[in-house]
Amino acid sequence: MSVDVSLGMVGRRDDGTSKRVLLAEPRGYCAGVDRAVETVEQALAQHGAPIYVRKEIVHNKHVVQTLREAGVVFVDETDEVPEGSIVVFSAHGVSPAVRASADERGLHSIDATCPLVTKVHQEAKRFARDDFDILLIGHEGHEEVEGTAGEAPDHVQLVDGPESVDRVTVRDENKVIWLSQTTLSVDETMQTVQRLRERFPSLQDPPSDDICYATQNRQVAVKAMAPECDLVVVVGSRNSSNSVRLVEVALGAGARASHLVDHAGEIDEAWLQGVRTVGVTSGASVPELLVRGVLEWLAERGYGEVQPVTTANETLVFALPHELRAPRTAR
Repeated sequence: MSVDVSLGMVGRRDDGTSKRVLLAEPRGYCAGVDRAVETVEQALAQHGAPIYVRKEIVHNKHVVQTLREAGVVFVDETDEVPEGSIVVFSAHGVSPAVRASADERGLHSIDATCPLVTKVHQEAKRFARDDFDILLIGHEGHEEVEGTAGEAPDHVQLVDGPESVDRVTVRDENKVIWLSQTTLSVDETMQTVQRLRERFPSLQDPPSDDICYATQNRQVAVKAMAPECDLVVVVGSRNSSNSVRLVEVALGAGARASHLVDHAGEIDEAWLQGVRTVGVTSGASVPELLVRGVLEWLAERGYGEVQPVTTANETLVFALPHELRAPRTAR
């Protein structure tokens, strides 16, 4: 089924009876996710099945299931991988202990860690060498947080939201820096930073933003359209931190309601009661075909007019891990 996409501007009010969709741009795959998924696909193409991946390559049910059907075996830890096999590390990154475990088992490791996560790892190592207390803002148990903290376990303390600030202790208030998980809500992170700075006035900022450009861009797009929306549908899996944050951002920015769905089949028609404007976006690990499925589902129920809401254009591309790059030919 085709979807009618017409260019429109946020702020144009409907006539009281028309139904429309505001479609956030950018949305969906970021450069890090695109690189990670292509890494696994290329590993399969070059080496054949099975390819082992530690944890989910990205936090999306559809992507994981599609790769599983293609011959990928997902494991929780490297000791589940047969010795000498190929193992891919997920986009969320791993600690040095995980890398050492893979080496001990003679595994051929391919690192699909997002380069922006790797940047945070490098920052953690740098400030640990300088003997700073590192306050890592993030969600307890998230794979990215575990990987970053593992770079400097004696120097890193996890700060899981503003309510955790009072439990933080440091050795020297003049040598404290904060870092963050890359997929957090920008607003909530800055609330946590503000609380930390009230306790530790000399708190240093990271050398550059830790929250990734894609996470920020998707939140900005949602903020732009949410005040116009009776409902915002966020396509993404429940274990995707950046997708969950988009629901929170939509509600905080003025949407009357917002729900997270993996695909169109999870939308409850009751959500549409009295709804004239539906906002649609997707997390950074969501393939576009799932968004198209939601648009078609909405079009079948009278929401055929789609107005893009564009707040940024993304052009960043990350190179594949060196193990998978085509060799250069001599000229």
